[in-house]
Order: sequence, then structure tokens, then C-alpha cells
Amino acid sequence: MIIATRSSPLARWQAEAVARQLATIDLEIEFLMVTTEGDQDQSRQIQEMAGQGVFVKEVQRAVLEGRADVAVHSAKDLMSSPTAGLSLAGFLNRGDARDALIGASLGRLTHGATVATGSARRRSQLAHLRPDLNFVGLRGNIATRVAAVERDDIDAAVIALAALQRLELTDAVEQILSLEEMVPQVGQGAIAIECRDDDPASIERLQTITDDPTKRCVETERAYLAELGGGCELPVGAHACLQDGIIQLDAVLASPDGATVLRFQEQGRDTIALGKAVAQQLLANGGSDLLEPSEGNR
Repeated sequence: MIIATRSSPLARWQAEAVARQLATIDLEIEFLMVTTEGDQDQSRQIQEMAGQGVFVKEVQRAVLEGRADVAVHSAKDLMSSPTAGLSLAGFLNRGDARDALIGASLGRLTHGATVATGSARRRSQLAHLRPDLNFVGLRGNIATRVAAVERDDIDAAVIALAALQRLELTDAVEQILSLEEMVPQVGQGAIAIECRDDDPASIERLQTITDDPTKRCVETERAYLAELGGGCELPVGAHACLQDGIIQLDAVLASPDGATVLRFQEQGRDTIALGKAVAQQLLANGGSDLLEPSEGNR
């Protein structure tokens, strides 16, 4: 089986984690390294490319063209709507979905301190907690982002905790932001695996290594994002957890400046229905008003 993946250290780690799981069912694995638009374009911030699939399209194309059998992604990079010809067939057991501050904790950041992040979601929620903070963009691989806090003009940076854990960089963590302080990105911490939808053998193999609770939770979060509109340019986050068959979804929809942060939490058993219901509730409780100016600026 040939696995297509980006070539960054984190992407390689994720692909190798999938390979280890597939090796338990006696499959020999090869890797196909792919460079994506998001890797090539370092001029734009992540928030400018949100919802465009810039870190997955070329990897997906390798599978669609038959150069690889499966594609491995960070689930948070996927478009909220399915890609024609592909099946989102597998998920490994999810890592920690929370975000982490490196460089300094919130309590140690002085008034007017500068935090680096390329994410509108992180920026908005941090600005809501600390309106005095200043923000600058942040691009590059995880090691580059960790090194950014050594610069004189950056006091702290926000990075996904799972990425730091997987690359053994947790010594840099100053504070793990709780789910109450910051709702994660849809799919954060989860590794997603796609294959062609006309490849039943690969679908069956991927299902044997899939962690079902992760699958159900990420499906719920993705349904929430899809209901808002997969290309929503506003800061959006969602986190689902599963206990005793019940899914609890906590979601956020905010203004870019963090002045308005709408949150709603609901429980249910049906992944798609729950995600849609939470999105509709947030839209009804002020989210539609936030969306109007955003859509007008597109």
C-alpha cells in the first residue's frame, strides 16, 4: 500500500503512525511525498487560506490519479465537504485536541505583549480573554514556529499541543489552554485517512484500524462546520467528546477581533444531526449577524 503525505516532519510522523497500524495486518507500506500549495505559499497567513484545502488537494490528487492508495492528513486541514471520488475511510485514535502557549503563559504576558499565530480562531479567542494583546502572523513547520518565540518582537506563540507532543517538543510549552479558554479547530489532533471510493479493499483495511470514537467526534465537528458553510471566514471552532454513547459538542463562532464570542454546547447521538443543530443554534443566537459583514467582504 502506498501512502501519500506531505513531507513536513509532522506529516511524516502522522503517515508513519498509520503505517504502523497497517503493518499489524501484514501490509507492506511505501510513502509518496507530496508538496502542497500551502507548503509552497509562505506569503499568506493560515487564516487567509482557511477552508480552501491548500494542505490536502495535491495529496488527494495523488490518490485520485492512482499514484498512491491512501492519503494521510491532519483532519483539521480537510475541507468540510467530501472530495469527489474519495472516501474518508479512517481515523487513528485522536491526540490531545487542545492548544498550547509557548514562550510565556497568559498570566506572564505583560500588557500589550505580542502573540504569534496564523489562526483567526486562536487570535479571536485570545483577544477575547486578553483584549490588550497584539498579534502577528506565524508560518512554517512546527520547529520553525517554536523557534519564533526567540525573536525580540514575539513574546509567545500558539501551537496545537498534539503537534508538539508528536514531535517531542513539549519542553517548550508554558501553558496548555483549557477547552473552556479556547475551543480547538474542527478535527484538531485527529489523523484522517482517505482512499478512492471505488477501492473497497483499502476501505476495508482502513476500517480495521479506525478508532470509532474519534470518527464519530470528528464527523460531528465537521457537520457543524459544513452547516455554517465550509468556507466560513469567521473564527470557528468545535470539540466533540463521546461518553456512554452520547456525544457532547462544544462549538464557537466569533468576530475576528474577539469582541463577540458565541458558544453553545449540546448533546446527542446522531453525529450529523448534532453538528447541524449546534450550528443552527449559534446562527440563531447572533451568528447570522456576524456572517453578514464577512460575506459582504468576500
